[in-house]
Parts: sequence; structure tokens; C-alpha cells
Amino acid sequence: MPAVPAPSPVVEMTGITIRFPGVLALDGVDFSLRPGEVHSLMGENGAGKSTLIKALTGVYPVDDGQIVVSGRPRRFSTTADAQSAGISTVYQEVNLCGNLSVGENVMLGHEPRTAAGIDWNAVHRLAGEHLGSLGLTIDTRSTLSSHSIAIQQLIAIGRAMVLDAKVLILDEPTSSLDRGEVERLFAVIRDLRDKGVAILFVSHFLDQIYEISDRVTVLRNGRLVGEYLLSDLPRGELVTKMIGRELDELSALATVADRPIDRTGTPVLQAQGVGRRGVLEPVDVQVYEGEVVGVAGLLGSGRTELVRLLYGADRAESGDIQVSGRPAKHSSPRRAIENRIAFSSENRRSEGIVADLSVAENIVLGIQARRGAMRPIPKGEKDAIVAEYIAALGVRPADPGMPAGNLSGGNQQKVLLARWLATAPELLILDEPTRGIDVGAKADIQRKVAELSARGLSVIFISSELEEVVRIAQRIVVMRDRRKVGEVDSSAIDFDGLIDYIANQPEESVA
Repeated sequence: MPAVPAPSPVVEMTGITIRFPGVLALDGVDFSLRPGEVHSLMGENGAGKSTLIKALTGVYPVDDGQIVVSGRPRRFSTTADAQSAGISTVYQEVNLCGNLSVGENVMLGHEPRTAAGIDWNAVHRLAGEHLGSLGLTIDTRSTLSSHSIAIQQLIAIGRAMVLDAKVLILDEPTSSLDRGEVERLFAVIRDLRDKGVAILFVSHFLDQIYEISDRVTVLRNGRLVGEYLLSDLPRGELVTKMIGRELDELSALATVADRPIDRTGTPVLQAQGVGRRGVLEPVDVQVYEGEVVGVAGLLGSGRTELVRLLYGADRAESGDIQVSGRPAKHSSPRRAIENRIAFSSENRRSEGIVADLSVAENIVLGIQARRGAMRPIPKGEKDAIVAEYIAALGVRPADPGMPAGNLSGGNQQKVLLARWLATAPELLILDEPTRGIDVGAKADIQRKVAELSARGLSVIFISSELEEVVRIAQRIVVMRDRRKVGEVDSSAIDFDGLIDYIANQPEESVA
């Protein structure tokens, strides 16, 4: 019996190229989406996923390439252009009006009218019919904000169906949902797929990708890696395609993973059952003096969520934390800093570097915050601290008066590291400290982490580059789908073994 030919794509994107100042965000990317399928878009941070979606939805203009929708070449100047072509998007943060009723949100801009104005009875009747087609029975006169995020996601999908969407883009729709809510959403997705809607599903939850998707397109560094049937692609291979293998320019850096750690004493940090509903399942973590503990997993696995809870940047709803054997409640970063814990965020531009302040002002910012505004640092002391860390970390140019925003990404990261080292922490949490920087700056930071840990500083080190985690850490906590699935000694695993562990290790149970 001959094979049934695949339906013609409803969306064909060919050679899509988008440039920003100094950045090639997408480089000749091809992408196709067929009716009646769920197609996932995968890749780490900076891979180009969001840029490709924004090109398809009219947010970003395309510099080169072509978009064809339902056989017709398109050039979208606005999101309204994309919607008129039958493309609708439901974002992670539901883009509806919480103060309006459910019915008003579903029919917004498409209200039936009479000579006297909007026919509100018809609005709510039609909204109910659209939601009913999704299996959702709800009072359409109730206020949207009175419903859970999961219900709001379904209401947003109902609104997309009012627009007669041929293409539905779901951007991280399950990030705040529990398992029962995810199952309800997936039932709706499958029903829409079976009705012929083409669904682009974006998620960092590997298990969910394999559960709901038919095909996957993988991007890396703004380029197309490939398009695959998920039924033919083992999880380990998908992870490898997303991450890639870094050329070993850093091979000259000696590994610190085999340095012995004394774990017989009291941990510098001991966290038990730390978690937050919808954000992170309860996790246990221990860090000993002079130990580098890596946190590995795909983007969205819970790496950053874990350290933000440990630091108090986000408030944990469960668990206990001890610092050097003393109970500690990190209800805010200030409490963590008082306990000599420092945190360098993955987002150095919005949560790290103050671009308009000088290099010197950025370096002493942590010390000054701890002292308080009424106790300024004496100029001589400030100059000595700044000179010490500019030299120690090799900040270039070595100009303390230069605005920090004028530095390269790697040198900005060195300034952030200097800021926290100047506070003399006992535990330093580094979230993606080498992301987006050149190989030389990356090697400098890795060497400094190795040197500091050898002197007794404890470090939690997060990186999406798994080879880096294996090289730097003595022990690795492995995360998947916002759960800890286990931990492994770095000396007993290599890059390939860690990929396999991330993809296939059964979930760790937490008492």
C-alpha cells in the first residue's frame, strides 16, 4: 500500500535572515509547518527560537528570505498582518485583559453588533460556544482574573479560534501549570491538531516535547541544525543537537574535577526540600568548603529557579536552609548576603551590570550596599579594592573610570565577578558566567573559579555548556523539567555520559 503523502505546509519559511546591530540573529533558517501537526521548536538561549517566531508573527521584519502562508508569499509589517493570515499566538504570560469578563476577552474586537451597539448576550453566547468546542464549560460573565493560569491559557486559545487561526503558536504554555493542568491543555492541543490546525509548540520540558509533538526543528546559534521526526530521534541525540560540541579551545585549562573534597564536616550550604509550587519541585543540595557544585540541565530544567530560591531572589514555599550549620531563612537577597552568599545572575545586563556607572562603581557596589548609603567607602580603600580586582581578573581596558556598559561582554562578566568577590563570600553562585563571551575571557573566568575554589571558596556553577560543567565541578546536580533527577561525581562521567543522564535518568524522589 503506497504511503500517504504529507500535506502541503501551511507555513514555509525559507532562508530567513535577521540582523540586529552587531548580531546575526538568524542566518538563512528554513522552517515548515503542516496542517494537523504539533511541531516543536528547540534550542538553548540565543539559538534564535524567539526571533523566528517574531518573524512569523510580524514583530520583526525579515532582512532576507521568504515567508509563504497557505501558498501565498507574505511580508508581515505588524502582528495584525500575521493575524489576518490566520496566525495566532498564545504566550507564556497570557496576553489578555484580566479586568474584563471571559466573554469580553474571547470576543474582543469581534463582538456581534446591532443598530443599538454591541449585542452582549450574543457575545457571551458565542464565547461559550467557542470555549465549549475546547471542552471548557465556564461562566463567560466571570472576570478573567478570577481564573487560574491554566484556564486563562485555554481562554486565550479560545480567542485564537475566534480569529479562525490556521496556525496556533504556543510559547511556553505549560511553564506555570501542574501536571493535571498540562494534561487538560494537551487534550485541547490534540483535538485542535485533529481538526487540522497547525500548532507550533515551544517548551523547554523535554518530556512534554516527546509527549505532544510530531516533529521538531532544532536551532543553534541562529542557524538551522535540522528538522526531525521525534519518533526517530532518541532524547540523547536531541540534547546533543541542541547543545552541540564546543571546539576544545579550552583544552589547555586543567580540570579541577579530580581535586578531592572533604565532605565529612559541616556543609557550607545545606538545603533540604527547597521548592516553590509551579516553579520548582522540592530539591536537596549540599555544598562543602572549596567545592564546585555544577548544576546541569537544559534551559527550563529549573537550574536558575533553584539558585534564585537558595539566594532569596525568589521566595521558597518549602524547605529548610542551613549555612555552616546555622539555620538560615533567605527571604531576600540581603539575608543571603548577610550569610556571606553572593549571586551573579545569568542576565548581566538587567540584573548585574549598571551600564551608566563606571567600572570602579560597579565593582564596589556590593560592598557599599552592605555598608549602607550613610557609610561611604573611603576613596583610598575604594581605589585599592578596584585596582586589586581589575588586575586579578584581567579586566580590559584597565580603566576604572570607564562606563561599564562600554566593556565587552566578557569584561562585564569579570567586573560582576569582581563585585561579588570583593564582598568576601563563603559561597559564590554563578549563573551562566561565561555565556556569550569570547574564548579567552571564558578561560580567564574558569581559571579564576578553579583558583578560588582551591583556596576554599565554595561555588555553585551553572552553565548550559555541559563540557564546561564537567571540567569545572567536582559534583553535578542534574535537573530536568524543574526537578532534580540526581547528582553525579564529575570524575565518573564525561560529556556524552552527562547528556545521557540528563535525557534518561529517572526522576529522583524527595521525601
